[in-house]
Parts: sequence; structure tokens; C-alpha cells
Amino acid sequence: METKITEVNIMPVRPKEGLVAIASFVLDEKVFVGSIAIYIKRGGGYRLSYPIKKVGTNRWDVFRPINAEVGGAIEEAIITAYEDLITLDITEVIDDEEEEK
Repeated sequence: METKITEVNIMPVRPKEGLVAIASFVLDEKVFVGSIAIYIKRGGGYRLSYPIKKVGTNRWDVFRPINAEVGGAIEEAIITAYEDLITLDITEVIDDEEEEK
């Protein structure tokens, strides 16, 4: 069964220590997953950081992929959506707004 990643949402943040955005998505039309951090790697490219819960000195994974296939599908969907967002031509946005009027 192929993993289906839909409804990818990207919220840019003021860059700090490599963090550039927070992402969310729907997995297989069944589960909403949020609070995934997008970081820029020092050597180029991006990495994702999945949410954790800290309880005292313990750290618990809230969500993380457990195999490379699912991890790769999530990474591809989120990074593609982020790159589409940052390369969005502002003139396209203006043109779309004018067409709605």
C-alpha cells in the first residue's frame, strides 16, 4: 500500500538556528500530523524534526516514521511544498487577487 501525504501546510517562521518553517499534513486520509520543524542543513538541503514530548528527563516521540519509505514520502511532500512556497512569484499572487475582484 502506497503512503498518501495530502493537505501539506507550511508556516514560515523567522529563521533561527536553521529553523525556517513548521509543517503539517494528513497521512493516508486518516491522521493529521503537525508540528514538524523544517531546518536548513549547513551543507545545503533540508532536514525535518518530528515532535517530541519531554516529561522530566525523558523524551518521548509524538510521531516519527518507522521506515524509509514513509519517511521519504513525508520528506518529499513537505520539502516540495516548502520550496514551492519560497519560490512563489509575488506577481502570481497579485494576478490571482486581481482575477478574484
